[in-house]
Formats: sequence, structure tokens, C-alpha cells
Amino acid sequence: MNRYSYEGFQTYNPEYIFAQQRSAQEIMQIIGSQHDDIYLDFERVGINRYLTDILISFIINFTIGQEEGLEPTQLYNRFRDQVPLIDILARRFNIQGRELDRILVRIFEIISDIMENALKPPRPGTDRGWSRWESLGGVLTTAPAAASWQPNRLDVFAGGTDNSLNHTWWDGRAWSGWESLGGELTSAPAAVSWEPNRIDAFARGTDNALWHIWWDGQRWSNWESLGGVLTSSPGVSSWQHNRFDVFARGTDNGLWHKWWDGRTWSGWESLGGVLTSGPAVSSKGPNSLDVFVKGTNDILYKRSWNGSRWKDWENLGGNINSEPAAISWGPDRTDVFARGPGRDLIHMYEGR
Repeated sequence: MNRYSYEGFQTYNPEYIFAQQRSAQEIMQIIGSQHDDIYLDFERVGINRYLTDILISFIINFTIGQEEGLEPTQLYNRFRDQVPLIDILARRFNIQGRELDRILVRIFEIISDIMENALKPPRPGTDRGWSRWESLGGVLTTAPAAASWQPNRLDVFAGGTDNSLNHTWWDGRAWSGWESLGGELTSAPAAVSWEPNRIDAFARGTDNALWHIWWDGQRWSNWESLGGVLTSSPGVSSWQHNRFDVFARGTDNGLWHKWWDGRTWSGWESLGGVLTSGPAVSSKGPNSLDVFVKGTNDILYKRSWNGSRWKDWENLGGNINSEPAAISWGPDRTDVFARGPGRDLIHMYEGR
């Protein structure tokens, strides 16, 4: 059976054809982003990147159409026997046979490795592990922000070259193209979801105010200004349905806070502190918020809401060299990450 067919389906089934095309596109994307040595090898023998892409795409589709279990050299020999392209290339570009053989066998090795380790579905009950890096395109001018409103759904946001908010999403089957949501950003965005089919995104605008846009399940709203004077990117978290809290550094270098209670926006309130970074926010559950910032002397500080009051600032020590990132995966656990003085990733956690 073809390695990417589905039992009981014929090759003309639209879902099968889509799966083949999807696999070929993914393999091509991985090779283009991670195996520049192949392109350099072809350049050395006079074949430009455009022709190389055509050849690699042809080989990928040939390989997908073969049965499982063939070694790369077996695939290459079968390709040689069935496709006269190799001899044509050798004559057209005056390439020595052994050199062309070496490059093409290497391509089959890479494709086989990708199909075996990056694209092959995991067996039930097994952990597939981390994927390879893949490029999702776009031209980003800020750090990205991501949120999810249901299983197998991801929405990613970033500033584009025109300073607008750009958006791409995974719908469970494929990544969308990038779309512009307009706006004029002067910071990285923040995003949160508090129910299915709802996304709220925030960023600092050209007037240094907090700006907000949201998806309600049918359309994107217009941008609205929430005021304030921000000197950092915002951070946002939601701890219950129709509730979210937004934080940013103000002109006094203190932490400022604004929230939506399901009906109206609050005014801005100062939570004090002396910040040297934007905030990171996480929630362990209803009525729980933890805000982390880099303070003076590169120390990590935390301030928490327990449902009735804000606790005082807590010195967590450390020597961090970036804005922190924070996440909670349970009612008793919060993990914080930052770049260390040696440019390494450092980590601390609270709870079990």
C-alpha cells in the first residue's frame, strides 16, 4: 500500500489527493528551510534554484508514489530506470555522473528521513514528539503572539512591514495565508481567548495608547482605543468566561492594569513597581492572576491577585536579561522563562 494512502480509499478520492499534495508541500517546505546545502550543490554544477525546486518537487512526488520500505538508494535506482531526466541533466549541464548521483541520492535520503520522522502519523498511544521547524512565511517586524479557542485551532499575530497587525491561523488541517487586520502598531501584540470562536488582540498604537481588536465568530471588529500611555508591549490573560486583564508599563515605569468585566472596561489603575521590561501574565484559574516583570538590577518580580486583593511585590531573585514569559498548566503550577546573562534560557517554577 502507498505510504500515504488510506485503507479503503482509492487514489482518486479527493481526501487522498489532498493528503498527497499536503505531504509534498510540507516536504518541499522543510527542504527549502533546512537543507540549503542541496541548493549550493546544484549551484556548483550550474543549476539555479528555480530548476532545483522543480527537480526536487518532481522527486518528492515520485517518492510519495512508491511503496514503503525502500531504501534511498533503491528509490534512486528506480527513479533512474524510470525517468530519463538524469541523463538529460548530465548532458545539458555537463555534470559528471558520479557527482549528480551523489546529489540525487542525498535528496532521496532527506525525503525519506522527512517522511519517516516528520510526517509519518504516530501510532496510537505513542508520543510523536517535537516536529521540525517550519516556515509559515510572512515578514514580521515584532515578536508573535498566539492564542487558541478550541482543540486543534491556533491563531498567530505579529506586526508586519506596514506596522499593521498580521494574522495567520491553523484550522486543524492547514495553515491559512497571512491577512492584515489593519491598525498601526508600535509594539508586539498580545492575544487571548475566553470562549470558542472568540479572540481578543491588543497592541500599543502610534499614540502610545492601548488598542484592541476582536473576532466574534463571524467578523473582526474595528480597532478601538482603550487609552493609557504605554511604554511596553501589553500582556493579557483571562481567568474566566468574558473576563480578561491587560497590563503594560507606564510612563512612570510602573505596572498599569485595565480589565474587562463582561460588560464594561475599567479605568487604568497603577500597581506600582519599577519595571525594566514589559509584563508577562498567567492565570492558574478563576480569580487568580500572576504578573511577572524584570525590575531594577535585572531581578524578576511578581505581583499576584487572589480574588480579593493584590499582594505586594515579591522579589524572585535571578539575573534575567529579557522580558519574561509565563504560563500556568494547573491550579498549583506556574512556570516562568527568560534569557539569562549568558544568553541561555533560564526557568523557574512555583508549585508541584
